[in-house]
Amino acid sequence: MSLSYIGTQLTIYVGSTILIAGILGNGINIFIFSSVHTYRNTPSTFYFLVGSIHNLLYLAINLTFRIVSVGSGFDLTRTSLAWCRARSFFLSTCSAISFTCSCLATIDQFLATSQSAHLRRYSKIELAYRIVLFAMVVWYLQGIPWILYQNISPISTTCARTNAIYAIYVSVYLLLVLCVIPVVVMIGFGFLTYLNIRLTIALAELRADRQLAKMTLIQVVLVIISIIPYGINNAYGLITTGMTKDANRILIESFVSTIVSLISYLYYMGGFYMFLISSSRFRHVVKERIIYGRSPNQINQTQTLRSEVKTNVIIKTISVPLSERVNGRKI
Repeated sequence: MSLSYIGTQLTIYVGSTILIAGILGNGINIFIFSSVHTYRNTPSTFYFLVGSIHNLLYLAINLTFRIVSVGSGFDLTRTSLAWCRARSFFLSTCSAISFTCSCLATIDQFLATSQSAHLRRYSKIELAYRIVLFAMVVWYLQGIPWILYQNISPISTTCARTNAIYAIYVSVYLLLVLCVIPVVVMIGFGFLTYLNIRLTIALAELRADRQLAKMTLIQVVLVIISIIPYGINNAYGLITTGMTKDANRILIESFVSTIVSLISYLYYMGGFYMFLISSSRFRHVVKERIIYGRSPNQINQTQTLRSEVKTNVIIKTISVPLSERVNGRKI
């Protein structure tokens, strides 16, 4: 059994599993974050919403056609120049917008949990709308070269980069924009958010949400698991470009690239499942909306009552000095 055959089978079966789970998970994310009031008006969850939309598009456009291409041998990018260019454009923009939203969500949680009132002022939904709009315009504009310089090669009949400068740009783009920068930003601000939570006695006093902070921090873990191997593989590809390689080495590198590529899809698929693991409130909302079909108003009323009770308990507890508390009671 050759590595090529194993890679093909993994792409078909593991890829199909990731595709189904990703479409389902991102679809539920979009439904929950757009319909529940407490999520819809929060900057971090707005970033999650936009990110989930582009994750869904990325999986539908990229992974679907990759599975079909590997499984049936039919590759539309080899026969349609329009699809060759359109696919490249959407893959570059959807992935960049998704990573941007993940970074913005992490930065927002750093701001929301900060003890500085000046920094907390920047965690606003109105500002989130403007930032996302600006980011989307920038990334869609940078996708224009992907349309202009992608062509079907007359030699290999594959969708390839026909401009040398553009080819270098794409290599640097894949390594920096889709690997290094998101990982550094999310790890850095994720760590700062963790420190803020540890230093803050009661997040309720800052109107911060511990559940959202946990959801954001677990996104950092997902990025580390799924994207760092992809970045290492891209860096290796750049370093070894131009080197003479025998057939066996090319086969091994192709197999490793298949594994790493499948792992990278976990980022676009796994947000919903990470949220389920990290947030009891998110699990409750999913159960109420998806399983029981309750309206957003009913869920919002329940969450408001629970939030008010928890906040009152926290504030009352903090208002009593430690020296006046014995076994949980006032002296």
